[in-house]
Amino acid sequence: MIKKRLISLILCSVMTLFSLVGCAGKAENVKVDTSKFDYTVDYSDVATGSVNARVSVHDPSIIKADGKYYIFGSHMVGGSTEDLRSWTRLGNGYSEKNTIYGNLFEEGLHVFDYAGSGDSIIPTDDGGVHVWAPDAIYNPTTGLYYLYYCTTSTWNASNLCYATSENVEGPYEWQGALIYSGFSKKTVHDTNVLDVVDEDWVLDNYMGSDGYNFRKYPNAIDPSIFFDEDGRWWMVYGSWSGGMYLLELDVNTGKVIHPEADPENNVDPYYGKCLMGGGHSSMEGPYILYDDKSGYYYLFVSYGSLTTYGGYQIRVFRSETVDGDYVDMNGQYPPNVGDHALYGLKMSGNYMLPSLKRAYMATGHNSAFIDDDGKMYVVYHTRFDDGTENHSPRVKQFFLNKEGWPCMLPYATNGETISETGYDKSEVEGRYYVVNQGTKIDAKVAEPFILYLAADGKVYGDGIEGTWTTTKDSYYMTVSYKNKEYSGVFCKMLDEAGTEVMAFSAVGSNESVWGVKY
Repeated sequence: MIKKRLISLILCSVMTLFSLVGCAGKAENVKVDTSKFDYTVDYSDVATGSVNARVSVHDPSIIKADGKYYIFGSHMVGGSTEDLRSWTRLGNGYSEKNTIYGNLFEEGLHVFDYAGSGDSIIPTDDGGVHVWAPDAIYNPTTGLYYLYYCTTSTWNASNLCYATSENVEGPYEWQGALIYSGFSKKTVHDTNVLDVVDEDWVLDNYMGSDGYNFRKYPNAIDPSIFFDEDGRWWMVYGSWSGGMYLLELDVNTGKVIHPEADPENNVDPYYGKCLMGGGHSSMEGPYILYDDKSGYYYLFVSYGSLTTYGGYQIRVFRSETVDGDYVDMNGQYPPNVGDHALYGLKMSGNYMLPSLKRAYMATGHNSAFIDDDGKMYVVYHTRFDDGTENHSPRVKQFFLNKEGWPCMLPYATNGETISETGYDKSEVEGRYYVVNQGTKIDAKVAEPFILYLAADGKVYGDGIEGTWTTTKDSYYMTVSYKNKEYSGVFCKMLDEAGTEVMAFSAVGSNESVWGVKY
């Protein structure tokens, strides 16, 4: 087995960071002896330079076209792959010759008139250029690829934009600005807000005593686009500030369809419907995936602050209708103000597992997709417990448990296929390294502890007793301990050093539990 270096050590792209602080908390870490493992990360062909060393994508989104996968991220960079592991770089950052975006700096385009650069009406804090969080989608109605992204100047002064291309790789031709946030009474006249509402509405709703009413209305960043079950087109967006918002798009033009005002149902005529969040609580990067098999819309968001030790993490809610209500495993959604840590199924946070050289930190801002063969994937960026803010994308397969909740596999995907008829009991019983990521928002790392899944259906470990079951002729399983039951799946896969392991992923009480058996 060829040993590979830790990918994060050869990353060279470090993003400009918000100075936002995640919620503090405590978590217990249980240390175990993992000295038998060589903690390396296995991404093939490091020597060729085609791996994540060349593609450090933040806020990643994936689209499949012509048999290849394309990843797009903040700072005008992206990549392509055929296996969701080995990436070839696309785009060249903030350049007038960017192959994805074309020349956004061309005189006369006015891309950064309002926000996104030091020369904008609302200048960037650092004087630089900020183009963040793109999402690409193919529109069969027009036969074009659409790229939605944001330009941003401050923590609430931002602008949602869109561009089109005949080619998934670009260049995407800028079509205009859609939604503005963070304006003042004066600068609102430099936006399209007054094309939708009048000045009285602006003053009564969007403006507070300190300027833009950011606690109730959104920061216009992090757009993602999706089709609903009826073929209608939607955009969900938002970060911290007033929460996550939903707007319908016109499939013929790609532009926003502004709704009628409906305050009782949290629908604003300019910004759309507020799905959740507000009060400047830590919630951002929304992404909605519709699954026609389960009949659910899954809303993924990230909690915490995006820095290595900011507690960044992935949460998921679901709804039977596109506009909600989106609820967690307890049938609840987070309050507009107050502690939101207990709400939402926590899919991934900070964790350590065998075959990782360093703990994965701040695993967040994800997108998701269903491949042609029905496999479901989550893609996100991760940082590492290495004293830097270096980051790298990861793609993991996930499955729905019997109750229809996502269970993400412990390791990056490597072509694994789950056994539809399940596994022999002898394959799944035994000694597991287990991490439970809890529900807290903090910098603590979920360290592995030992659980034995015994042949008699009992579970035991250091001071732990419980039970486990399998569902006949399927990959479904349950594991119970400490008065909690987790429902999930077994799946055989490779760890990130290339060793075959039996793994399980199960969820319960808004917690995710992963186990790997050697």
